Amino acid sequence: MTGQDVLDGAFRGGAVAGVVIGRASLATARRLGAWSVIAWRASRRVVRLLIGSGEGLGLTTGRLRLAAIAFGLVYLAIVGRLVQYAVDPAQQTADEVAQTVAAISRPDIVDRNGQVLATDVKVSSLYAEPKNIIDVDDATELLSKALPGLDPKELRAKLSTKRGFVWIKREISPGEQVAIFRLGIPGVGFVQENKRVYPNGSEVSHILGFADVDNKGIAGIEKYLDTSGKTAEAAAAAAHGERLAPIHLALDLKVQHAVHDELVAGMQKFRAIAASAAIADVNTGEILSLVSLPDYDPNSPSDALKPEAINRVNVGVFEMGSTFKAMTLAMALDSGKVNLQSRFDARAPLKYGRFLIHDFHATHRILNVPEVFVHSSNIGTARIALAMGVDAHKAFLKKMGQLDRLQTELPESARPIVPAHWGELNTITIAFGHGIAIAPIQSVMGVSALVNGGYLVKPTFLRRTVEEARAESPIVLKPSTSVEMRYLMKLNAEKGSAKKADIPGYRVGGKTGTAEKVIGGRYSKTKNLTAFTAVFPMDAPKYMLLVVLDEPKATSETHGFSTSGWNAVPVGGQIVERVAPLLGVEPKYDAPSATELLGNIPVGTVIGE
Repeated sequence: MTGQDVLDGAFRGGAVAGVVIGRASLATARRLGAWSVIAWRASRRVVRLLIGSGEGLGLTTGRLRLAAIAFGLVYLAIVGRLVQYAVDPAQQTADEVAQTVAAISRPDIVDRNGQVLATDVKVSSLYAEPKNIIDVDDATELLSKALPGLDPKELRAKLSTKRGFVWIKREISPGEQVAIFRLGIPGVGFVQENKRVYPNGSEVSHILGFADVDNKGIAGIEKYLDTSGKTAEAAAAAAHGERLAPIHLALDLKVQHAVHDELVAGMQKFRAIAASAAIADVNTGEILSLVSLPDYDPNSPSDALKPEAINRVNVGVFEMGSTFKAMTLAMALDSGKVNLQSRFDARAPLKYGRFLIHDFHATHRILNVPEVFVHSSNIGTARIALAMGVDAHKAFLKKMGQLDRLQTELPESARPIVPAHWGELNTITIAFGHGIAIAPIQSVMGVSALVNGGYLVKPTFLRRTVEEARAESPIVLKPSTSVEMRYLMKLNAEKGSAKKADIPGYRVGGKTGTAEKVIGGRYSKTKNLTAFTAVFPMDAPKYMLLVVLDEPKATSETHGFSTSGWNAVPVGGQIVERVAPLLGVEPKYDAPSATELLGNIPVGTVIGE
């Protein structure tokens, strides 16, 4: 027989193979007995089934059947593995989880003076290893009695699995731990992990934010620590038995307490539905205090989910009313087209199309620039903006950071609401703070630039020196314009709507603003947002204060008025009186007047001078 004959025989149909196998099995059976005969006959049938019988189509069908079975086995193996992962994703052990949670460490957060604002403490959490639970029903009953807050059905479901690890309850008390330990339930144990605590409760909530049960930052500075890599650095240090240096904020806890205290009192006195305040260093941009009411306790993070508990300074977007007039006048003075002696007609309402622009306290006469500011004339301010032009107005506000989202270390921020199509009517209304809505922290940045020599310093919640701030801050105003704006703001505290904040010795200046709230797409005649931007001391500007009250109500003391000069301003004055000594501002009772702040810059006639 040739080699080709052998190959031809090998490729014959399954029947030939079956016969060969059958004969071999029969010969073997004679030696091994009846059971072997049965086994060999079965194997012959399997071969015929898989390979097929005969030639041609029969053989091809057999091979396809064999391939289908092979692919089917592979598919079943994959499905089985996926089911295993779904039922028991990671098959974690208690030791692995303990190592993971122990590695989650966050750096301490302290204020500028080293006072602790947030830190980690060790707590115990309860877990179970279901595969080691001997009696699920007994364990469920005992644990439910020791921890009444647990749902017995959910607990039984957890313990009935064959997983290697499940959480029963995170952050249990020492008393609960002792009680469960004494039960001696096999397959139940404790893991030490880090829990974030905030010693000052709600007082610093909107700056700090909070961390969740897994010690991950969810909001505020806590989230910033995660995104900036500081938390990872702390974890790496903890792995080597070390602790990362604390994160120093610009915040002054003593000042924060005073602002919080006075804002709560003001909100209650004027029955406002919400309030906010911030204090910044005008030269460094450091935020020394930020309070937003209602607030929440970061030790109970679920409170932060309430819609009224937002950070109104960073996330709230409001029409700031007449506080925006400071921007309009600064634009005009800085252009050189307008000076303090320039005069604008406010004898009658300004008519534009079918709209009439009125003054709240009408003078019915021609006003110079200081008078426009002190009388808070809508008409005069609108005429100033029109004299500058729409393009110049938009460009100035853009340069001052009022038209773009302002992002700080806090992840929470809001985009301003500006007109989609900006024409002359928009310039008229925006000139006195209507028709544009910004986050109050943008106002903090803009007003600071008006008085600090013209540097647009981006606010920061971390410590920063003047040199560091100036290195990254563009100059947006002439120094002479900044001097003129100091004069106008001090004059307004002496003779205008900010008189109730003119605290003796602390040289306060500022601008008030009252904006009608938009309710259902229309301006309300009964619900206002009042604001006060203050700077002190005006002879050497150092600090900027912003106070905002949402829907303050008139009282007997305010003679039926609910505008800013009757509520936000006195609240601001109370805050200045308390925090100025804490900030090292020494009172000077012979401080220069507004006019003396101008030096050699000439000024026109102002009422009362």
